[in-house]
Amino acid sequence: MQIKLNVIVGAAALMLGGSVFAQDMVVKIGHVGPTSGGIAHLGKDNENGARMAIDELNAKGVTIGGKKVKFELLAEDDAGDPKQGTAAAQKLVDSKVNGVIGHLNSGTTIPASKIYSDAGIPQISPSATNPKYTRNGYKTAFRVVADDVHLGGTLGKYAVTQVKGKSIAVIDDRTAYGQGVADEFEKGVKAAGGKTVGREFTNDKATDFTAILTSLKAKKPDVVFFGGMDAVAGPMLRQMKQLGIDAKFMGGDGICSGELPKLAAGTMADGQVVCAEAGGIDPKDAAASKAMADFRTKFKAKFNADVQIYAPYVYDAVNTMVAAMVKAGSAEPAKYLPVLAKIEYKGVTGNIAFDAKGDIKNGALTLYTYKGGNKESMGVVR
Repeated sequence: MQIKLNVIVGAAALMLGGSVFAQDMVVKIGHVGPTSGGIAHLGKDNENGARMAIDELNAKGVTIGGKKVKFELLAEDDAGDPKQGTAAAQKLVDSKVNGVIGHLNSGTTIPASKIYSDAGIPQISPSATNPKYTRNGYKTAFRVVADDVHLGGTLGKYAVTQVKGKSIAVIDDRTAYGQGVADEFEKGVKAAGGKTVGREFTNDKATDFTAILTSLKAKKPDVVFFGGMDAVAGPMLRQMKQLGIDAKFMGGDGICSGELPKLAAGTMADGQVVCAEAGGIDPKDAAASKAMADFRTKFKAKFNADVQIYAPYVYDAVNTMVAAMVKAGSAEPAKYLPVLAKIEYKGVTGNIAFDAKGDIKNGALTLYTYKGGNKESMGVVR
């Protein structure tokens, strides 16, 4: 009898404990990026930005609609592949996530956005810059960086007016991102009165560029623009050096990483590379500069790794999404989505607010070069 009573008391205690723990509302936030393949270092950088935000939110003890929340990060790998990207998106939808941060590449973000839209799940991309992403009319699609029209166009103008490029060659990797940013760069060159002398194509897995570089060498370019990622840009820079192509090398945010000097294996001359990131902090804004410096220090301490490119934007995207949930008093996508569309949030990357398409308002662009193997800011453009 005593044993039976103990069992009943124990069971009652478990039930009581369960009801106490049930008061914690679980909010699932998905993150998708390429954590395998040639740009896994960029995908991991993005995922770590999300993880840092989630860990800090859980440490703070956020409440939504009067209930204490436990945030869970559901991280998926899309390997930068559109098919794997849509499979990852469907998996997150089936897992009933409350929102998604990602994907990293435009080529995976665009097809995945339809899946999230059909499910009514808000998606904030921290790094997809192809304009098509927010031009499909999906109310669930947002981004916290400027798009390729701004990025490619600004670089094209810069190549003509500042670099003084007289014969400009363009190469792209045929991805949604690479081709998109190269097209906008070419338009920017023409609008500034410049001339392109050749357009060549490769792919995002290529390692040998001898044929296309030899073809361009005959045209004596003083600027070579590459639309693609750093994993391809590094070997391309090495082969340009081997072939004696002495030209400025320009590219978008895909090449603008801390890894590029390593991938180029020491063949980059100081100031040879000019790249742009969609985003940036004006160095004259002391408070914003300090917030970003503090973020980088915390990130390094937590992950024993330097920020590559977009970890701060992922971090801000998570916090922006959660701020909308808190303001709406609900983590249900249908309830907080209208609040997210009108949100104003001050993050480590600056002020975040979206226009009617879901694009960030007044998006910044930062130009960089490399000296002594280190990335150096050349200024912020809006």
